[in-house]
Amino acid sequence: MKNILFGIDSVITQTDSLKKIRFGLVTNNAATTSDGLLSRIALLQAGFTITKLFSPEHGLSAKGKDGSHQSSNIDSLTQLPVISLYGDHLMPVAGDMAAIDIVLFDIPDVGCRFYTYLWTMTYIMEACALYNKPLIILDRPNPIGADIDKAAGPMLDERNCSSFTGRWNIPIRHSCTLGELATYFAATRIKNLTLDVIKIQHWNRKQAVPEAGWSFVPTSPAIKDAETALLYPGMGLLEGINVNEGRGTESTFKIAGAPWINAKQLHTAFNDLQLPGIKSVAVSYTPARGLYADEICYGLQFSVPDSNIFRSVETGLQLVQLITSLYPDQCKERLYPTAANPSGNKHLDKLTGVYQSFKKIKNGELLSTTLQQRDSIAIGWKETIRPYLLY
Repeated sequence: MKNILFGIDSVITQTDSLKKIRFGLVTNNAATTSDGLLSRIALLQAGFTITKLFSPEHGLSAKGKDGSHQSSNIDSLTQLPVISLYGDHLMPVAGDMAAIDIVLFDIPDVGCRFYTYLWTMTYIMEACALYNKPLIILDRPNPIGADIDKAAGPMLDERNCSSFTGRWNIPIRHSCTLGELATYFAATRIKNLTLDVIKIQHWNRKQAVPEAGWSFVPTSPAIKDAETALLYPGMGLLEGINVNEGRGTESTFKIAGAPWINAKQLHTAFNDLQLPGIKSVAVSYTPARGLYADEICYGLQFSVPDSNIFRSVETGLQLVQLITSLYPDQCKERLYPTAANPSGNKHLDKLTGVYQSFKKIKNGELLSTTLQQRDSIAIGWKETIRPYLLY
């Protein structure tokens, strides 16, 4: 089997004429060539002229705290200016786009609507259209696989739930690459954009990281490995209720608990659901930071023995509903302040894409609707996105 080559691997072999152009590069330390060299270093070593860097949430290091303001600075490796797109503004302004002929975008995604790198890409797209700068997406595989039949809702209610954790109406698990979503948005949302996508080579879209055989580079402090990425579209929903989602431990999104949960009771009830592709064990742990820092939490630790049958979003919704039903007096909707949402209000709505989602989870409506619409969401999204699929 041939080794998978990312968009960055192809672009650094381009002709010398391209190397004379002034590029702005949207990137972070999770973006590397297939053999592990930082993308920005690879481009500079190949002779490309990079005038400035742009970084998303978590900063250029990809290690900034979740939701925390990131400042613009200078990259210590290249001495290039770094313009933060998770600081004073989400979209580049006119001055940011000066001294640039073309913008390159090379940031790994994790295949989930509420992972913000996707929406940084859309703001870059809008800025490129506004300031008449061509955009080149250096595409990368979806690490949890891009089988469109595994796309999972709910879809996003744009009128009530649009935010930086989900601007537009796509499923939570979108089963696309960022190059494909950029192609879709350029056709349907952002006019007058000159867009090119440098495609992945030797990749089967149904392959997640374990099957594809490439090394997973942590995309942010919480998404440390491929299994966490698989869990994230469901377990990320825990951010919307007052349950610790593993932050403050080495197992973010692989562990969940609270001081008021009975771990044995929750474990029995969760196992009784017989959800496919996931295993759990009852645990107790003490987060070092985050929700319930320095308090003993009781709950579950998860693993995914079979990613082919695992349904992350449905599993997350099942877990949230189970907790609300077992602990109706203790489980509350949670404020989750971030630089993009300082008040932290309605974070669960922003994650699910569903208005008044906590109320709908408690009465069973959201899970019931999601399960009933499982096939129609996947089929509808498949038909919508089909013209823009690149693989």
